[in-house]
Amino acid sequence: MTIDPTPQVLSSSLTAAEQATLREISQRVLWLSSAMINEANRGRVNTSGVKVGGHQASSASMIDIMVSLWFHELTQYDRVSVKPHASPALHAINHLLGDLDVKYLTTLREKGGLQSYPSRLKDPDTVDFSTGSVGIGATAALWAAMGHRYVASRFPETPKAGRFISLLGDAELDEGAIWEAVADPAVACLGELLWIVDLNRQSLDRVVPDIQTQRLQGMFEAAGWQVITLKWGSTISALFNRPGGDELRQRLEDMPNEEYQRMLRAPQDEVAARILGSDAPAALSELLAGVTADELAIAIRDLGGHDIGLLTDAYRAVDDTRPTVIFAYTVKGRGLPTEGHPNNHSALITEAQMLELAAASGVDPAQPWEPLPAGPAADLCRARGEVLRRDAITPTPKIKVPAALGRAHRAPISTQAALGRLLTDLTREAPEVAARVVTCAPDVASSTNLGGWINKTGVWSVNDRRDWFADDAERVLKWSEGTDGQHIELGIAEVNLVCLLGELGATWSRWGERLIPIATVYDPFIPRALEPWSYGIYSGGQSIIIGTPSGVTLAPEGGAHQSIYTPSIGLEQPQCIAWEPAFAQDLEWTMLAAMEQVGVEGGTSSYFRLTTRPLPQDLANLPTDATLLERRRKHAVAGGYRLTDHDPATEQVTLVGVGAIMPEVIAAAEALKAQGIVAGVVCLTSPDLVFRSFNRRGSVGSAAAKAGDDIVDVLFPEQHRAPIVTVMDGHPHTLSYLAGVRGDRIKCLGVSDFGQSSNLADAYALHGIDTDAIVDASLGLLGR
Repeated sequence: MTIDPTPQVLSSSLTAAEQATLREISQRVLWLSSAMINEANRGRVNTSGVKVGGHQASSASMIDIMVSLWFHELTQYDRVSVKPHASPALHAINHLLGDLDVKYLTTLREKGGLQSYPSRLKDPDTVDFSTGSVGIGATAALWAAMGHRYVASRFPETPKAGRFISLLGDAELDEGAIWEAVADPAVACLGELLWIVDLNRQSLDRVVPDIQTQRLQGMFEAAGWQVITLKWGSTISALFNRPGGDELRQRLEDMPNEEYQRMLRAPQDEVAARILGSDAPAALSELLAGVTADELAIAIRDLGGHDIGLLTDAYRAVDDTRPTVIFAYTVKGRGLPTEGHPNNHSALITEAQMLELAAASGVDPAQPWEPLPAGPAADLCRARGEVLRRDAITPTPKIKVPAALGRAHRAPISTQAALGRLLTDLTREAPEVAARVVTCAPDVASSTNLGGWINKTGVWSVNDRRDWFADDAERVLKWSEGTDGQHIELGIAEVNLVCLLGELGATWSRWGERLIPIATVYDPFIPRALEPWSYGIYSGGQSIIIGTPSGVTLAPEGGAHQSIYTPSIGLEQPQCIAWEPAFAQDLEWTMLAAMEQVGVEGGTSSYFRLTTRPLPQDLANLPTDATLLERRRKHAVAGGYRLTDHDPATEQVTLVGVGAIMPEVIAAAEALKAQGIVAGVVCLTSPDLVFRSFNRRGSVGSAAAKAGDDIVDVLFPEQHRAPIVTVMDGHPHTLSYLAGVRGDRIKCLGVSDFGQSSNLADAYALHGIDTDAIVDASLGLLGR
């Protein structure tokens, strides 16, 4: 629906005094946000020649919306995602609320200061969502709402939450992540969700030619959202109600965006002529003849997103049984000399213009950070600061994840199937831990071996749903949906999956309820999900993502379902450990170690690369002695272990394998032995951790150095050099760093080209990672 100021509500439900107070605060926020950017660019010494930047115009268009929320509407229970380029406005508001010390106002984009874009973990003031990633940050509030619903349904002591609000720029609606999230069926039930679109009709480079708001409105409505449009403010609506007003409105609404923006830049005495054009109706000419140039200039800038009274009325019109989007028309750069200019995105107003803005804001430019003068505005800031102050979060009591579960792994099994067993074992062996696990999948739960877990725990849904197949005796996978399940199934949209994963992984810090979120996705689609998953980690969401099946090992699936460079992605992702265990026991140990690190202060995320290839478990050669078995476990969770037990001093070549390829590596060692060559076998569970071990060598004060048993030295004793052959079902450069461990000659085998459908033996031979290729590479390094 479109909310327009009718004659009956032109004064809004706010009194004139209340609107005047909010307008004074809005003007101060405009000044502070602009001054912060000005200080960052002109007030600090810059010897690098690299611009500091900032977004005065983008902040300005959003300020009235933000002031109407923070100083009138929000409660301490609400959570708000703010568009990236309005970061200075958010910090200015937090300062006025008493949530940000004045010393930070000069530190925008400076080390230890205010971040360029809102950062939940790095900014010193209250930031609910990190939003530097356009589109992803906007949807974060949606997934946080779902995350809160989940923990509240599972744990009754979960703190209360209010609305989950996203303030996004209209250009963000170009992002596919937005529409994947909007279209998910579960979202239509989230009545606590409110999006407000800053419809300033400009992107970074241009005035958007055709914003097609009606099309966007229809897309939201089709997904079950309530749509509210705030197009015009009360001042210009008063003109619309006069004779000729209908014609004025029609002319302005028919005007292309570029023409409207150009009109904003024209001298005031030209505005009427631009509206009239060459063949204006007589009624429109008569109306404009009775309006002064100053009045008309004010009126054409009076859009719904700048009418604070209209905005507060719109919030009361929200239907809390479904999500709502408000399209609030604004002017980019509103209140600044650059308003409406097509190149104002990163433009700085001049120092002379800053002085004019200071005068308009009632600020002494020599004291740019002076507080509001005593009066209603200062009183409201103080009162709202108290209202919005949040209670401290009480964390979940510590839950100890066991180091092992004790299952004997004897029969051939894949790591993917072992994952399913581990999760079901967890419900029996460690129920307190299992209660905190929540699994997610994009419609691939059964094919990634989550079926047993789902049968035990059920599927979580926003609302209870009837299971029409409950009486079907032939059904293997039970699909009982309700608010007490522990698996969340989304559509085939990996971006949605990992966005939800990030918010489930942040519940420990948002609500004090620890979760251990685990998602399964086909490994080739990890790159598709990487950016939003990385965003979630950056924002403090700890989680475990499992890519399976991986590599070319699922040979019949062909090149479309084969992953090549995902091991490098895992190794390079900050605040994440990448794992690729070969055997079921390795998976159990490493997965439990990963779970221990999720949902806790100082924790970390993990990425597991698993496969559907069953491996003979006796190849793991597990020690029978309890002490040696524990030593193996410690090595496995540190990154790898030696499978051969000969003296490394006798070793002529070292074979290093990862994951599914281990049978070929072991067979190659046996083949070399038959030729009188002693080959050591190293099984890496985490090339990532071994690289870290290598890279921190010699680092003063490193924990590993203090312990004296860093894993890289265990696997590759420095005094026993030997050529190295590395083999993995992934890009060979992943392990190339091992050449630097001891300065050994190295040959890296792996997958570096697209595959094709084949059987397993043919696939390994095609990519040169079969036993013969390993033997050949070893002999080559030995000069044979």
